[in-house]
Amino acid sequence: MRYWERRRFGYNGVLLAVTVVWLVGTWPHFRPALNWSSGLQLLGLAALANACYCAAYPLDFILLRSPLREMWRRRRWVLWCAGTLFAVVLTCYWIADEIYPSVG
Repeated sequence: MRYWERRRFGYNGVLLAVTVVWLVGTWPHFRPALNWSSGLQLLGLAALANACYCAAYPLDFILLRSPLREMWRRRRWVLWCAGTLFAVVLTCYWIADEIYPSVG
């Protein structure tokens, strides 16, 4: 778990950066959405994103106890990159499809 927890900051940083780019890039449109209610929803989505991050733990656990242990230890960064990219795609989709059309 130490491997994954050290990288959680990077994962959250990437998702925060994507969200800030959307917010700044379309500021006038999103301004009405910034209220306490949407802040609570944002916290819920951040918690969900971090819960999804934990999906790597079972796979890592299994592969570290397999004959592929040494190869996996050198290449598990690929899983981190793929999971982070998937989270970025979901974040962009959610903002573009769920927030952007309904605000303003």
